[in-house]
Amino acid sequence: MPGTGRCNLNHLHISQKDKGNSLIQSGFYSMLLTVPPILVALTIHEFSHGYAAYRLGDPTAKSMGRLTLNPLAHLDLIGTIALLLVHFGWAKPVPVNPNYFQNPRKDLMWTALAGPGANFLLAITLGLLYKFSGVDDLVTKHLDIQPVLIASFIFEFTIYINILLGVFNLIPIPPLDGSNILAGLLPPHLANSYASLSRYGIFLLLAFIAFGRGILQPIMSLFLSLYKFLVTANFHLF
Repeated sequence: MPGTGRCNLNHLHISQKDKGNSLIQSGFYSMLLTVPPILVALTIHEFSHGYAAYRLGDPTAKSMGRLTLNPLAHLDLIGTIALLLVHFGWAKPVPVNPNYFQNPRKDLMWTALAGPGANFLLAITLGLLYKFSGVDDLVTKHLDIQPVLIASFIFEFTIYINILLGVFNLIPIPPLDGSNILAGLLPPHLANSYASLSRYGIFLLLAFIAFGRGILQPIMSLFLSLYKFLVTANFHLF
């Protein structure tokens, strides 16, 4: 089963040209402004898992009403609250039945890859829209205007959270998507041995969240640098 849509916001660094009396400077309003981007990222992530599984022959997600872009179908209440309050959260995992797949190991890998892949694709699409629509120039010239600053924050945070969600879920620790991707790439005998780690997955994941910042932060910085190189827009959030 693909990992749930999980992400960690502890690596977010925000810098605006004018922080003077910014509404975003308030922790409460900043939290509210992150809600729509988080909903978009989690929904796209989970929908893509379900859609990939459906295209590969598994109707489970569709039959359970999860093949939808309605955020309410994918949100886990506790996971969403945790994401806002403690900067780590999750969505409900899309149900997948590998028995429907012609090649269960490979098809499960593609299903798992669909979630992070969709997040990266959305981030690239929004980045190009941000650049070629002229929004980045508008923001650069009028970043001291409150509505422009808020719009910029929401737009860029949507890009950021999609990259973060994609990167985090590529970590090969069960139950994250990266574990199913790695299992699909390994030879069968090694994949079976690797699968035995799933019983300890939650403990390994918690340990990584607690002590793995030194690993995740440079990886995230590398992805952001590559992203900005590809899109070449003037981002102010990261």
